Amino acid sequence: MEGDCCSSSSSTSGEKRKHRKQQKEKPFRGIRMRKWGKWVAEIREPNKRSRIWLGSYTTPIAAARAYDTAVFYLRGPSARLNFPDLILQEDDVLSDISAASIRKKATEVGAKVDALQTSLHHASSSESSNPSRVFQKPDLNKYPESSDED
Repeated sequence: MEGDCCSSSSSTSGEKRKHRKQQKEKPFRGIRMRKWGKWVAEIREPNKRSRIWLGSYTTPIAAARAYDTAVFYLRGPSARLNFPDLILQEDDVLSDISAASIRKKATEVGAKVDALQTSLHHASSSESSNPSRVFQKPDLNKYPESSDED
């Protein structure tokens, strides 16, 4: 009997540790990371078992913004958002609150944020590698000019 009691308590603490580990890996609500590194967002429809697919994104911020948009239109201003201060920037209100219209709006927002995030990432990585060097594509149709240094 004592062995059963101790083994069940150790498995419960192991489950808690596993749950805490999962919380650390997932930086935002409503998103998850695929094995190959893409971030995806989806949300359950209220009072239904079905889910609304919100898309696949390169950055977790873009997936989180898509989730925020969808949850805001589904649950209103009382929804728990990842970025509550950024949802107020969107002035347009959806007249049709169907799963398809919410998916469309959320993927639009996610795609915009994803494009901005990836362009910022590429710009910062190219500047940090060599900021003074300017890359020019050579004209492959020209013959190389001979130099007098030979």
